[in-house]
Amino acid sequence: MKYKSVFDIIGPVMVGPSSSHTAGAARIGLLARSLFGGQPDHVDIYLYGSFKDTYKGHGTDVALIGGLLGFDTDDDRIITAEALAKEASMQYHFIEMEEERSHPNTALLHLVKGSEQLTIEGISIGGGKIEVVSINDYPIALSGNYPALLVFHKDTFGTIARVTTILGNNEINVSQMNVARKEKGDIALMTIELDEAIDEVVIEEVRAADGVDRVIEMKES
Repeated sequence: MKYKSVFDIIGPVMVGPSSSHTAGAARIGLLARSLFGGQPDHVDIYLYGSFKDTYKGHGTDVALIGGLLGFDTDDDRIITAEALAKEASMQYHFIEMEEERSHPNTALLHLVKGSEQLTIEGISIGGGKIEVVSINDYPIALSGNYPALLVFHKDTFGTIARVTTILGNNEINVSQMNVARKEKGDIALMTIELDEAIDEVVIEEVRAADGVDRVIEMKES
């Protein structure tokens, strides 16, 4: 087997005990917070497979909570995340699911703050690495290793071209792009991974493009 990095073997710097169940879980929570734009008031956390079976013993629960509070994998505060969540008035609820998912280390997080809601499904693939595989039931594939834009837009002719033209005019290179939709003509999701972070003025230009409904910026984690 070939490894791209030493971290494929030893995992990231982290609060233990498991790179998959602890560090990966913390990164899922942290990425969910980033996509949501901050700390939720309440989060329902659905655990599947191995996450469901071992989450208390492996610290998956406190790691997910810690990530949602903004703690990285090596932050000692993860150990006391439950108490800190109470201090921060963030309510959470763990739900153990018997249903099988595509990956055994799966967590689905439903975040709520006022009228804002977001549902994110993440998987921990080993060595602290993760992928976000769905947002609001739209299938995607994001690692969180690169800046990205998530553009919810009307599934109509020309919208994708308008968004990519804005990025091209601002000399922003797209490393990977995917479009997902639930039904023809409904709201679709454009997932755009970028080589570098972009200025807020460009994001506002994308938001103002005809056909665009909502834009979420995901910063490199």
